[in-house]
Amino acid sequence: MLRILLRKFLEVFLFLLFIMFVSFLFIRLAPGDPVLTILNVEELSVSQEQVEAMREEMGFNDPLLIQFGKWLLNFVRLDFGNSYSTGQPVMQTLLQSLPATVELTLGSLLVMLLVAVPLGSLSAVYRGTWIDTLSRMLSILGAAVPSFWLGLILIDLFGVRFGHLPTMGRSGLSSLILPSLTLGLAISSVYVRLLRSSLLDSLSQEFVRSAKARGLSENRIFWLHALRHSLPPVITVFGVSLGSLIGGVVVIEVLFAYPGIGKLVVDAIRQRDYPLIQGYILIMAIVVFVVNTAVDLSYRFLNPEMKLKEKEAHR
Repeated sequence: MLRILLRKFLEVFLFLLFIMFVSFLFIRLAPGDPVLTILNVEELSVSQEQVEAMREEMGFNDPLLIQFGKWLLNFVRLDFGNSYSTGQPVMQTLLQSLPATVELTLGSLLVMLLVAVPLGSLSAVYRGTWIDTLSRMLSILGAAVPSFWLGLILIDLFGVRFGHLPTMGRSGLSSLILPSLTLGLAISSVYVRLLRSSLLDSLSQEFVRSAKARGLSENRIFWLHALRHSLPPVITVFGVSLGSLIGGVVVIEVLFAYPGIGKLVVDAIRQRDYPLIQGYILIMAIVVFVVNTAVDLSYRFLNPEMKLKEKEAHR
């Protein structure tokens, strides 16, 4: 276990260094000038001397490698700078919006589990029946419908016509329902098909037939053996598709005006707020690393065969 963690920490160090450099480079090569945004040149009369003075003060006249070196030195000191738009420390600004995004992500995952596990399980158990056909049709329909379009439909139905649920902002549990449903239903279609395929493979394995021969009940075989055996592929895909989930959260937060970290970074991109964008990319990279590490470690629990292979490899 210690060897795995050390290897992971080395990987994340190189990964973060690469991500920080590439993101730093591409952010500054993107169109737009944060100095002009800060000075608000569209509404105020600003001389070219003032623009050049502020650009020099902010270090934008230095070569890109010098700018990156200064930013990296501040990062080592855990100083991510201040937001250009708010003037607050970047990490403080991001952490203020992070709880809303965590709530939305957890709510979406809960919806995904409540939809994908029953539909995928029923589709595998009743393979070839109308239940299987209906489940597969619903999953295909869910994959074909864009999440933002589904969100607009839910807003129209439950927010405008029925008027029962809030459609914008973050004002309690009720405001979390529509965004969670939108994102959860959008991502569940992938896991319905994957869980069905994985369960069908597990139910055809020798250990299932052996369990039946020992007289174990169908429910016990399914929940304690077949389902557990079919989870590693599902968890693997979840780790790989985490980036898509993060992107989906950003879209949904903008659509529902949900004050999370995704909406915050979209506003930062519009305002050319380099420190805030850089801090967001860094946090998301760390989140992806943590989740993928948890996925790798979960294999040892879900698949005991890995422990046996590791012991044999060390002999």
